[in-house]
Amino acid sequence: MTDTNESVCIERRGRVLVITIDREHKRNSIDRRTADELDVAFNLLDDDPELWAGVLTGSRTMFCAGSDLNARGDYVTERGGEYGIVRRRRSKPIIAAVEGFALGGGLEIVLACDLVVASTTARFGLPEVKIGVVAACAGLFRGPQSLPANLARQLALTGEPVSAQRGFDVGFVNVLAEPGAALDTAVAMAEQICTNAPMAVQATLRAVNQWYEDHHERGWALTDGAQQAVRDGDDFEEGIAAFLEKRPPVWRGH
Repeated sequence: MTDTNESVCIERRGRVLVITIDREHKRNSIDRRTADELDVAFNLLDDDPELWAGVLTGSRTMFCAGSDLNARGDYVTERGGEYGIVRRRRSKPIIAAVEGFALGGGLEIVLACDLVVASTTARFGLPEVKIGVVAACAGLFRGPQSLPANLARQLALTGEPVSAQRGFDVGFVNVLAEPGAALDTAVAMAEQICTNAPMAVQATLRAVNQWYEDHHERGWALTDGAQQAVRDGDDFEEGIAAFLEKRPPVWRGH
């Protein structure tokens, strides 16, 4: 069964819930409506005892470009936090199935998932510094948690993306798939997980995630400090304005 809302589609495949961001005309960026629809989908996965695993995907050319800047930060949900997933406490595994670009908040959504399947077309990046902001949805601490520290710094400081092959080589991508095959490969992995005892899987995931979450309070505090430092400067408004006006920014450095 497939349900389609304005920006998010959900499909039950047995015990697996497939969640698709369907806003390609906006590069699958997240606005208020999309965040709310993602939150509803993740709530369904959390609350329905007949669902044991989830797969989150986008389109063939774009997983997610992160925040819709016109939303001005209005994409936080009650249960899931940013984008409906970034601060969600979960016990059911979610696999990111990535084709094309996962940029900014899109990569932070991938970092909030438990496993990553990416096609060879996938690219992962944190381009926030290019528009004068910081990765504010856990990328600054989940990046070094999931990637080698120097690669995490490279992504955050250069703003340039890296390939799926690079992500696979360093262990961030669990499975590298052929173009167009990320979703089916991720569903097969989810179905494999669903052959195991659900209570054991959920207890295991809670234990693993809790270990990381115990360290996240400090990460959020440091991220808030970095974000405030940027917001206090002139470059914050200039970067966003330049992006929306499709022109090079003129940085003042203060």
